[in-house]
Amino acid sequence: MDKLWRLAAHSIHSHLKSIFLSPLKPSFSSSSSSSSSSFSPRTLTTLSLFLCHSRHLSPPKTPIFPQISDSTSFNFCNLAVVRCFSSVSPLGANTFEWNEPISSSVALEPTSFSENDDDGDVDPRPYIPVRAFFFSTSVDLKSLVDQNKSNFIPPSSRMTNYVVLKFGNLKPEPNGMGASLSGSDCGYMVVFQYGSIVLFNVRDHEVDGYLKIVERHASGLLPEMRKDEFEVREKPNLSTWMQAGLDHIILQYLNIDGIRTIGSVLGQSIALDYYVRQVDGMVAEFTDINRAMEKTGTFTMERKKLFQLVGKANSNLADVILKLGLFERSDIAWKDAKYAQIWEYLRDEFELTQRFASLDFKLKFVEHNIRFLQEILQNRKSDFLEWLIIILIGAEILISVYDIAHNSAIASL
Repeated sequence: MDKLWRLAAHSIHSHLKSIFLSPLKPSFSSSSSSSSSSFSPRTLTTLSLFLCHSRHLSPPKTPIFPQISDSTSFNFCNLAVVRCFSSVSPLGANTFEWNEPISSSVALEPTSFSENDDDGDVDPRPYIPVRAFFFSTSVDLKSLVDQNKSNFIPPSSRMTNYVVLKFGNLKPEPNGMGASLSGSDCGYMVVFQYGSIVLFNVRDHEVDGYLKIVERHASGLLPEMRKDEFEVREKPNLSTWMQAGLDHIILQYLNIDGIRTIGSVLGQSIALDYYVRQVDGMVAEFTDINRAMEKTGTFTMERKKLFQLVGKANSNLADVILKLGLFERSDIAWKDAKYAQIWEYLRDEFELTQRFASLDFKLKFVEHNIRFLQEILQNRKSDFLEWLIIILIGAEILISVYDIAHNSAIASL
């Protein structure tokens, strides 16, 4: 309702300005003595009250236009001094004439209507949905590209752990500013070698079809797929390159470099979530072991099981650092400060550094427990070997005693 009120106020204000400020040719008709006006004082008073309200000013208590006559000036909302009416055209075409030019210092200013305003955006664009998935631990990018060569977009940087596939055609803008992803049927898919998939501008009913394209080349499928969502909005008239929002980001335009930058952060985030959950499972397992030790004073775990936990913890840490490249800056962000701004904002938005710090802390807890249990198992093995040595020594003593007794018996005979 507020937007409609502002639009109406702006339209009326512009119309009145064109009436009062337009330079018109003077009329030297002999009928200048006729000073009747087609705008009645009541109509002008109503319009003045409407414009005062639209400018968020309190309307005056008395009518602003009490009487219109020759050589009479009136005050328009206390903002500008407007001319006196000299005569009325004899044609009766509601055209007023001025007897002197208006000063530029007192010209009426139209109500400003900013297209950058969130409440007054006259060209709203549909948002671009971004969906990230993680359902496998490895993807064969080479075979994926070989079977989708027509959709493959060649890389623009040295990064080789992902590929970008394009589906559909972009629709050109009617104003000739190029192509826009907003509202088009074109979709992009960013596939990472470590198993993450990020879809741009793909509808809900089309997601399964895109995932099946990658599933044929994936290995290490997970029992449960991880999913995350985000939004990107294009606004060409944005005063800055990027504007942050709640679960979305606003850009002047979204191109392939922006897709690569946003996709890299979302792919790392969804994969990191999977590894964090893996480490959480190990932490829960060691917590149960510690509670059992608290009650019984001992624990029952095979060495093989412990070694499996050691390998799992080390492989998770290696995957996060090496495969995900969590601490490697995007090449596109290195080259262009605009994309560096997007990259840094999204890393902060998805808290990648804090989440890795939490993951590293949990892994240290797991490592401490593994070392402790390894020492216990090593002590158990040492105890076993000590007892085995004692038994062997005892057996040797018994054999020696038997030999001595047997030899003595023979000698006595």
